[in-house]
Amino acid sequence: MTGDACAGLWAMRSEQLAAAQGDAPWVTRLVIAPGVRHPVGLAGFHGPPDAVGMVEVGYRVDPQYRRKGYARQALETLLAVARTQTEVQVVRATISPDNLASRALIADYRFTEVGEQWDAEDGLELIFEVPAVRISIQRRRTGSRR
Repeated sequence: MTGDACAGLWAMRSEQLAAAQGDAPWVTRLVIAPGVRHPVGLAGFHGPPDAVGMVEVGYRVDPQYRRKGYARQALETLLAVARTQTEVQVVRATISPDNLASRALIADYRFTEVGEQWDAEDGLELIFEVPAVRISIQRRRTGSRR
């Protein structure tokens, strides 16, 4: 998860940490998988909880490692962290309307759509949230795959 595709993200997070070293536990990290020599993706929070206790999750899996459960594992890890932090009241995810796989993933964890926003880098994003008290690592039982 290096190179041009992630250069902007790493630059942004480096600036964030230079300005606020306390954000370190909350920012993007590499996703490592047993038996794979390279990171398979990135996952983390965009920063610490804001004034109302909201944290935003983000995750990205390299194309060659998709559809193997790594995004699910990363999201479950982030939700487990959020659930244990008393200052977290809401977990947010923003997703491109075209990213059906990510939208299906968060639906399994009871995120609901609450709006949309325009992101200068990513374009239109749908906003999904789940109250921290409703975070469950057990997936909602639906007809979804896996």
